[in-house]
Amino acid sequence: MTASLLIAAALAGAAYVITPGPAFLALLGIGAGQGRRAGLLFLSGHLLGDTAWASLSLVAIIGSASLGTLVFDILGLVCGAYLLLLGWRALRAMRRSDGGLSSAAEKPLRRGLAFGLTNPKAYPVSVAMFTALLASHAAELDWSSLPPLLAAAFLGFLGADAVLLWVIGAAPVRRLYRRHELWITRLSGAIFIGFGLQALWHAAPGLLARRA
Repeated sequence: MTASLLIAAALAGAAYVITPGPAFLALLGIGAGQGRRAGLLFLSGHLLGDTAWASLSLVAIIGSASLGTLVFDILGLVCGAYLLLLGWRALRAMRRSDGGLSSAAEKPLRRGLAFGLTNPKAYPVSVAMFTALLASHAAELDWSSLPPLLAAAFLGFLGADAVLLWVIGAAPVRRLYRRHELWITRLSGAIFIGFGLQALWHAAPGLLARRA
């Protein structure tokens, strides 16, 4: 197993956590109202969900790669299209009028656990993100690579969580985020589109070669 494969898994884990979404907004609201300690409890609960979805995603990806390049290329095509759809929706986002997720959470640890385990989009986004960043290493993926890949992804989670914890504790950052929430959401959409195009870039040649 190469270092670049482990780095790709860590980057996929970090990107999955740090890209703005419902949990990010919830974390920002909790941090704004209750500080870093509450934010840390929220992230600790959410980390369990991140790890669970990453485990399932890596099992699906390695299983697809083990069945052959055709299955893996199809998975890459589907995941790339899904990331493009998410990115397009984010780019078209409109400013919300509800003021968003600033109410205090009495049990931030439980709230984070609920967000981490029950988000219906967590699994497909996780599969898509890991597929996009691991696609160029498909030949290296087998069942023996699962533990180190999960460990690398977990380190990516921790790194991204540390960044988020710093962000929610900085008052200027919170003010800047609230002022430019719409554009940050659209930027996250552009990031998703970039990952989607990468997944399609790696999947398309194999599929086109088979068709030819």
